[in-house]
Amino acid sequence: MQIGLMVEGQNGLTWERWLHILKLAERLGFPSVFRSDHYFIGRQQDSLDAFLSFVMAARETSNLRFGPLVTPVTFRSPVDVGRMAAQIDILSGGRFVLGMGAGWNEAEHTAYGIPFPPVKERFDRLEEAIQVVKKLWEPGPATFNGHYYQLSEADCLPKPQAGRPPILIGGGGEKRTLKAVARYATEWNSVNLTPETYRHKAGVLAQHCEAEGRDPAEIRRSMMAFAAIGPDQASLDRATETIMGMFGAPSGTTNEQFREGLKQRGAIVGGKDEVVDALGALAREGMEEVQLQHFMFDDDTVPEFLASDVAPAVRGL
Repeated sequence: MQIGLMVEGQNGLTWERWLHILKLAERLGFPSVFRSDHYFIGRQQDSLDAFLSFVMAARETSNLRFGPLVTPVTFRSPVDVGRMAAQIDILSGGRFVLGMGAGWNEAEHTAYGIPFPPVKERFDRLEEAIQVVKKLWEPGPATFNGHYYQLSEADCLPKPQAGRPPILIGGGGEKRTLKAVARYATEWNSVNLTPETYRHKAGVLAQHCEAEGRDPAEIRRSMMAFAAIGPDQASLDRATETIMGMFGAPSGTTNEQFREGLKQRGAIVGGKDEVVDALGALAREGMEEVQLQHFMFDDDTVPEFLASDVAPAVRGL
């Protein structure tokens, strides 16, 4: 089991904070730093463009695996996504992971005048977009005639390294998302699943893989998780209160009540023993990496706690 970091880039992320997080993560030995790709969720704050921030990650780090969890198909054309991904792959020496998804937050689409099609169309576009991206990365000119996207002898240069970047698909929808994972993805990234729910969805993925003639063991398993954690009660309460402010907890909710609610929804909650137990349960179900949310950008306590106390305890699980 590996532990990575997940950063919500729309929650007041600045260039100074992003550079600090990257340097901190590499110094502490984290294998990965992923981040969201949103204009905003809820309150509008400083929000760095995801792909611009990945250029910084490529140049300012040497070992981190990084990428979006995930980039919505509605935000950019697959040609732009494919070209940027190929070039970041080269710039980073093969450390970039292209996470793709159908998009879900209608409010940001409305605010910025971005079309937000019905869910079926978004998933249809996602499948075509993945095909377009893969075509662009193949040797030579690419032609594609889809319902939504077309290419005509488009030779996307420079090409990425052979077999890269890996395609990650995020989410847990059993009919469309997991079917797309079985068909296209190198990695499946789920969100806030309990071990029992993960086991069920992994079984559904295995069924889709069987239908596609694919070995499910080929697909890397990772999960992004909210985390109210800390090395002591004071830091645990600080983390809890920060998340309560982000989520808008009902008046009168105690820290303990809020943490219990998070835990029931698949979040990782507690001190070292609780975190190690939760990650161990996921590891026993086949989870390979969990990216825990780092949302207190000006406080290094939680990343340092994870690196010094938790990561050594779950390594090898």
